[in-house]
Amino acid sequence: MANMDEDAAMVADAGRREKGRGHKDPTNLEERYRNVKFTELEGSGASGPTRSVEGWVVFVTGVHEEAQEEDVHEAFAEFGDIKNIYLNLDRQTGFVKGYALVEYKDKREAQAAIDELNGKELLEKRLTVDWAFKKGAVKRR
Repeated sequence: MANMDEDAAMVADAGRREKGRGHKDPTNLEERYRNVKFTELEGSGASGPTRSVEGWVVFVTGVHEEAQEEDVHEAFAEFGDIKNIYLNLDRQTGFVKGYALVEYKDKREAQAAIDELNGKELLEKRLTVDWAFKKGAVKRR
């Protein structure tokens, strides 16, 4: 009786088409990543800030909802050449979500921005400025 149930299940599964990557068994990771070599941007295992692919990214929270990209650029440009600013907007309201990502080419410039602007005010709101990517232990709240 058990063999008939197993055979029926196999026939039912054989008629079903599966597309995409999600239907395979994810437990066999050794086979999946057998020929893949993963690299790190920095070879040291020390904790601290980590460089992104293109530069050093600073995470800014406490950004006023009516802030413009120019406001953030003015505040952070005095510390070095800004490669990119990501200021995400809420789709429904069109206002800033309250955070920004500022990317510098040089680590010293990014560190200077963190040291000087962390705790300062921009448009009457206190900013929190820190590294976007860090190695090391995760802080628990």
